[in-house]
Formats: sequence, C-alpha cells, structure tokens
Amino acid sequence: MRNEAIIASGIGKTSERRNIDRVLECAVVATWADLMRGAQTGLIHIEYRFAACGTLDFLQVWSSLTRGHWLLACSWWSSASAFHAAGVRFENGYRSEALARILQFVMQHQNAFVLPPQLGRKGMLQIVTPTKEDVAAAAELINEAFAPLDSPLALLGDA
Repeated sequence: MRNEAIIASGIGKTSERRNIDRVLECAVVATWADLMRGAQTGLIHIEYRFAACGTLDFLQVWSSLTRGHWLLACSWWSSASAFHAAGVRFENGYRSEALARILQFVMQHQNAFVLPPQLGRKGMLQIVTPTKEDVAAAAELINEAFAPLDSPLALLGDA
C-alpha cells in the first residue's frame, strides 16, 4: 500500500491523528530526506516495544538505501543502561534535528496518543519511498496532532 493512501486517510480524523503508529510513520515520512542521505528511493523500518505499563520502552529507525542492507539510523530508549543512554541517539552518521524533536515530543506526551492493542509486544512499521504529497501530508498531520498539546516547538516549519 502506498504511503499517500495511508497518510491521506488520517488527515482530518482525530483518532487517526492521535494513533501513535500513525504519528511515528508521519515523523519518518516528514523527515525522509534526512534518512535517505540523498538517495531517490529506499525503505525505512520502525521497530518498537511497549512496556507492560503501556509506555514505549524503545524505538529504532532502520534505513535501507540498498536492497537487503540495513543501517540503524536512530534509536530512542526510555531509560539508560550500560549499553545505551536514555533519549534519542543517532547512529551511522545519520542526523535529523526535526526527527529528534518529534520523537522527543511524542515520547514526552505518550499519554496523549492512542496505543496499539497487546502492549508488551514488539511492533514494526515499514515505510516505502513517499511522494512529495506524502511528505507534505505527513508534516501536516504531525503539526495537527501536536497542536492540541500546545507545543511551543515548531516541530516542522512551514507544514
């Protein structure tokens, strides 16, 4: 299924704008250029796990510029361990200030979003190369989703 159908179906529907899967997908689509490093096409996987209490425990964004080859672009952890720090961390030369701001904001306001059923399990979203319209729709959805939260941040500039 194309991203535009997935994203466009959520515009204007409060429940869709508040779905955490939708928001994470749109965060990646809106910052696609940062994650593709100039490549015209690619794939992104978002892997995540919810703790039994209903909050996100971790999230990882994986980028594939070449079929079958995946690089960890960034991760977010709810708490630090001997192996990683808490918060957003970019890997393998990836950087996106916009994605970092969005992820941090989502994680700080998790209770404002609809969580998927079966908490405590792993989840994964796969996202294909978006069109320009997909990117614009994703940025709009991100800004709409965060507007009721009175965010002082400009999460995505002129969306």
